[in-house]
Amino acid sequence: MSRPSDHYDAGKPGFEASTRTAPRGSKPRGAAARILAPLRAIWTWLTSMRTAIILLLLLAIAAVPGSLVPQTSSDPNGVTQYFTDHPDTAPVLEQWGMFDVYSSWWFSAIYLLLFVSLVGCILPRTAHHLRALRSKPPRTPARLERLDAYATVRLDERWLGREGEIVDLARKQLRSRRYRTELFETPERGKRAATISVSAERGYLRETGNLIFHTAMLGVIIAVGVLSGFNWHGQRVLVEGQTYVNGLVSYSSFTPGRFFTPSQIPGFSLGLDKLDVTYETENENAIGIPIDYTAHVTVQHPGEEAYTDTVRVNDPLRMDGTDTYLLANGYAPTITVRDPDGNEVFHDSVVFIPQDTQLTSTGVVKVPDGLAEQVGFVGFFYPTAQQLDSGAYTSVHQDLLDPMLTLNVYTGDLGLDDGIPTSVYRLDTENMTQVAGRGTDVEGVTLRPGETVELPNGLGSITMDAEVPRYASFDVHRDYTRVPVAVCVFLAIAGLIASLLVPRRRAWVKVQRSGDGLLVEFAGLARGEDPQLARAINELVDACTQQLVSLKNPAAADSARDKS
Repeated sequence: MSRPSDHYDAGKPGFEASTRTAPRGSKPRGAAARILAPLRAIWTWLTSMRTAIILLLLLAIAAVPGSLVPQTSSDPNGVTQYFTDHPDTAPVLEQWGMFDVYSSWWFSAIYLLLFVSLVGCILPRTAHHLRALRSKPPRTPARLERLDAYATVRLDERWLGREGEIVDLARKQLRSRRYRTELFETPERGKRAATISVSAERGYLRETGNLIFHTAMLGVIIAVGVLSGFNWHGQRVLVEGQTYVNGLVSYSSFTPGRFFTPSQIPGFSLGLDKLDVTYETENENAIGIPIDYTAHVTVQHPGEEAYTDTVRVNDPLRMDGTDTYLLANGYAPTITVRDPDGNEVFHDSVVFIPQDTQLTSTGVVKVPDGLAEQVGFVGFFYPTAQQLDSGAYTSVHQDLLDPMLTLNVYTGDLGLDDGIPTSVYRLDTENMTQVAGRGTDVEGVTLRPGETVELPNGLGSITMDAEVPRYASFDVHRDYTRVPVAVCVFLAIAGLIASLLVPRRRAWVKVQRSGDGLLVEFAGLARGEDPQLARAINELVDACTQQLVSLKNPAAADSARDKS
């Protein structure tokens, strides 16, 4: 079987590849041959290493839109907003799968072609490489002077009859340099003198590293394409003092992989005890900037004692194969609504979503029952309130230095009885009437910690508790690809280093009679560029010459050395 055209032995003198020729008188195989010929050509092109590299580059380019356009799998709200902001271009992008790039037909096509290309490259090259590892070094070429590096040493007649000793000495030197060696003898033919030589080669680690690199790349593709289907991640918002039990129904949002099953979710509970924030206090140019967030949590597994731990930014809590990351944080003021008789109809810590770096936040309170009609509140929470010249408020610090809550009040249908899920962070005011706040004749509700304010139209009252708790948003992630991809990347880097740094060389040392003495020839050949080849052959000549000097025959010291 002939070696592939990109095999390391192909196309160089001394690295000849065997070929197979058709027997004389053979005829084309007709229609079948004409059909198979283009298919074979396509397969040859697809399984070449150059094609694999091109497909790998195309895959990297094809992944770029996934980071520029919101994806349905990770940011469905962003996709909805994109349709709102770009009503003309969004349908075109959707038609080309830009909102689901990694599952689109064109991305999958590149992915599968790259997979086939790598498999088609790796398998035959591995087979050829294994055969090359088991094969002996090639016979010594007849004319070494034609090779890339060449040097000679001439010995006088006193060395006649010691050719084998000289070759054994050279063979030991080559083996000490990690060459594989093989001895060859050529009998005298006509005017050509008999020769004895040693053939050596090294650098198979270069091809081994090349195969490891591409196999590792194939491992990354398999890990990402298959194992990522078992991944899942969910988000949960916890207010200080709250606890959730790990399960599908406990997450605010959940993104499963295509092969996900609920049994993959480990059982445990996690409670947020306290969220500590450290602010800059010394640098005058950065006073008030947060420098650290620490969530103190309590974890409990079924049948085990609870224990405390911490979660920080970029320092997740790792347990049961999952990673719990600390994402966002903010404030969740505790709000109580009472009817005109003082009966409590609503009591909860309401999450307010930050809108700027100083945690000016928006939130929604929905009171569907207990009052004369359904009531909704849309408000702003200011950790450190300051009034602007326009009369509006803003926050000038993240900490609770002067907290204040302002609310606009709506009455009407909250839309909770229609059976359609609605967001807890959004109030649909289409079927509601604003009865207090900006745009009406009634001032909105303004609350500070511990205050109680009467609601308009005799609806009742609303209170904000004196203590304003913080909340933290956690992302619980299960990634089955992390370890396999890390191992494959490590192997890919190691293989790439070996393929780039290990030289592929062959060397020969031949001894034959020349005139009244002996001619010792040294030659080397490298695949590709090898600026150190001549130096390596010269070092071999020096080492062998020193060994000759140390032999028992003192005449070696008088031998003349000639390099070219």
